[in-house]
Amino acid sequence: MSEKHKELIESARKKFARFRELSEQHGESVAWETMLEGFPELQKERMGPMLAMPTLAEAFRTAVPVFEAIGMEMDVVDISNHGVDAVLEIQRICPWLEVCREFGYEIPCHVICELDMEATRRAFPDMKGEILCRQALGSPVCIFMYERPA
Repeated sequence: MSEKHKELIESARKKFARFRELSEQHGESVAWETMLEGFPELQKERMGPMLAMPTLAEAFRTAVPVFEAIGMEMDVVDISNHGVDAVLEIQRICPWLEVCREFGYEIPCHVICELDMEATRRAFPDMKGEILCRQALGSPVCIFMYERPA
């Protein structure tokens, strides 16, 4: 396991622990909003330069090496059509499956991917995002769809 993959897993552990603690203290909806505090701004910082590229496919392809460095396998498919710039992000490995159960969660999606997706929506209001399938629910891959006006 690479050092970056270990850091990713440790970061996930911290997220799950914090979400669990906040949920127990204040309820899940307050925990969710608390976890989102500052996250859209971070997404804007992380993704903004990438999303300035002409297409989402070009932008997401620049992220492939970053995901590979943390032990994930990502493919990008351009599905732009009818004046919509759109992309599928396909993840073959879900590193969070191995840690979510440590904190009493059956699936990691709500605490990790759905939170990321919501932060992205808030950071980039013109962009839509959706999780189409999840390994945690038995699919062979996780597929995320993003779209924006062309």
